[in-house]
Order: sequence, then C-alpha cells, then structure tokens
Amino acid sequence: MGRLAQVPAGRPLEAGLRSNGYAPTWSRTGASALTEAVRTPHDAVLLDLGLPDLDGVDLARTLGTRYPDLLIVILTAGTDDIDVIAGLDAGADDYLVKPFSLTVLLARLRAHLRRRTGATPGRPLRLGDLVVDAGARRCTLHGIEVPLRPKGFELLALLGRHAGQAISRETLMAEVWDENWFGSTKTLDVTMASLRRRLTETAQTVPRPAHLPRITTLRGHGYRLEY
Repeated sequence: MGRLAQVPAGRPLEAGLRSNGYAPTWSRTGASALTEAVRTPHDAVLLDLGLPDLDGVDLARTLGTRYPDLLIVILTAGTDDIDVIAGLDAGADDYLVKPFSLTVLLARLRAHLRRRTGATPGRPLRLGDLVVDAGARRCTLHGIEVPLRPKGFELLALLGRHAGQAISRETLMAEVWDENWFGSTKTLDVTMASLRRRLTETAQTVPRPAHLPRITTLRGHGYRLEY
C-alpha cells in the first residue's frame, strides 16, 4: 500500500497502519515533517493540528501548495467547527475528530486513495473559458493553471460532466468522496467554497476578461453548474 506520513500521531497508530500494509513515517514536529516531505514522496499525510512547533493549519496550507496531489487528512481534538473548517479550507481533504477508531481511519484512507488511482481520463471539458483536463488533472483559464486541490478538481469535473443538471449533495459525496461515506458533509461545503474562490482569484490574474462557469447552490438539494 501507500506511504503515509504522520504528524505527529503516535506509536499505536504507526503500528496499526503498518500492520495493515502501509509504510508510515512518524514526524514528531511540523519542521521535521516538511524535511521528510522533501526527502521522501508520500501518498498521504495524517496531520495532527496540535503540533508543538508549527500551526497545524499553516502546515496543511504549505503541504497542499507544495504537493497538490498529496492526500491530507487532519486529526483534531477539538469539536469546534472553526478548527475543522480552517483545516479543510487550508487544503486538507478530510478530517477526523479524536478519539477515532483505526477501522474508521483505514476506511477513509482506502476510499480516498482508491478514488485517486481509479480515475479514468476523458476528453478535456470546455466550460466557458475554463478547460478541465481529467487525463492531465489540470484546470486552466486562458492557459493559466487554476491551483485546485484534488477534491476541488474532482468536484468541478463531476459538475462539468453534468453541466445544466442539478446534482444532489448525496451524489456529490458518493462520487467525489465515497459511496459509503458517513458523518458530516461540511467537507463538501468547504471544498465548494474553496473551488469558487480559486476560480475567481485566477480570473483576476488573466490578461483578458474570462467567462467562468456559474455554480449555483440549490438549497436543500445540491448544486448545478452552468456556462
């Protein structure tokens, strides 16, 4: 299975991951995690927000920016939505509130990693002036790349493939995250907010006016993309 980085996590979690076929690397500080990320490629990071040296949200943002394809799962002891939303908005793909069971963590990891390796390339989608290329996993606007995190890209690609249609929250969670997903769907809302913001920010940097697709929130149902 894939290589995992734990920041900082602990010995029991490391042993549990190793016994299930993963190759975890335990970094006890945020600084050492950044060094390890440069030294050895990893498939995923389990990031505890309660770091002794760095702000966990800032570290998630740094890792997400430097390594766009890296799966980031934040671990938090807090039940405050602000901590979770801040972590997801910084670039994390998922979160777990401590204490959590190893079974739940393993299920989440399998779902995320399976989705990343099971994507099937298709013809690039042109959504107004936006081009979404699933094969290259690139989204460009007038030739300028939009810096999307993996889940944001998958969400945009799914809505784009069904442009003009109303897609329910349940369908989006099943297709972009996992059909057996359980728990809060605030991950979808934060990912959608980040997607919209990054599209708007990129449109402000291109040399000429850009026609972006419009993503409409359908209260009580889901979303619809039009262009």
